[in-house]
Amino acid sequence: MKKLDPVAVLLVEDDPGDQKLVKVSLKKQRIANELYIVSSGEEGLDFLYQRDKCSSGVPRPDLILLDLNMPGMGGKEFLRRMKEDEDLKTIPVVILTTSDSDQDILDSYNLHACGYVKKPVDMEEFRDVIKEIGEYWFVICKLPPKED
Repeated sequence: MKKLDPVAVLLVEDDPGDQKLVKVSLKKQRIANELYIVSSGEEGLDFLYQRDKCSSGVPRPDLILLDLNMPGMGGKEFLRRMKEDEDLKTIPVVILTTSDSDQDILDSYNLHACGYVKKPVDMEEFRDVIKEIGEYWFVICKLPPKED
């Protein structure tokens, strides 16, 4: 098996319990990853543009896991703004949300999300989903090249 480069994952999620589950699930994987967590769409844009608290030393994420339902700027607005930016639009975004609304799914793909995953309520299933997302995006898929 080829050696995998470490990956940076940005989690845009307001629920502390879900943040912890993603963190623990990614930590248990064989894939070297660094997880960065922000709690709102506004903070997610600050991270990507390296503003405010995220003004230095944060990497460009290799993958963004995005919740849709957050106070303030929700996931759809974050996704719309991000994908309008030429420098950010190639970063893959996977929606990870409690919503199974057909309209949310359609809107997310129309805004160029790369995947849509409904969060399982069972903790073991949640861990399995995060493991499968990691394996798919960092082992099977070919990601856009990192900028120098």
